[in-house]
Amino acid sequence: MKKYLNHRNVAMLMRIAALAGLTQLGFNISPVFAATLSRSADVSGTVSAVWSMIGPFCAIKDWLPPVGTCTETGSSPAERILVTKDGKATFIEMQTARSEAEHSYSYTFKNSPLPVTDYTSTLKVVAKGDGVSTVTWSSTYVPNAGKEHDARKALTGIYESGLASIKAKFSK
Repeated sequence: MKKYLNHRNVAMLMRIAALAGLTQLGFNISPVFAATLSRSADVSGTVSAVWSMIGPFCAIKDWLPPVGTCTETGSSPAERILVTKDGKATFIEMQTARSEAEHSYSYTFKNSPLPVTDYTSTLKVVAKGDGVSTVTWSSTYVPNAGKEHDARKALTGIYESGLASIKAKFSK
């Protein structure tokens, strides 16, 4: 037993005990965990047709129902400013990756009214076969403490309404 109680192990045990003591004193030490979300929709269109409609960075105004306007700032990397149709919310998003070959782009929130931080999202189109494509919208984010349900509900609603709109534009 003595060989396991060297000075490093004793120091580590003391740190653990100190943290345990802090929690007993009423300090709220809670870890922050990233959440993930992914939604997909099969669309009756070729990858190139679907990508040509949703791939341009500001095309989001044409297929995401709550978005009223999208303005690209002209900066590099690309940034867009989205304003909702009711004018009550503004999002500033920065494109972090783009692949025309893979029909995808990724972006982050620079400013958002949603209760999240460290939001990174990817929109991607892949061929499913027979003129059908799958559009996937996925993200990782850290919900604000106490707002985990609100964050997931808001993002799920946004993703599902956007994917339903894309699907409707390609319905036969």
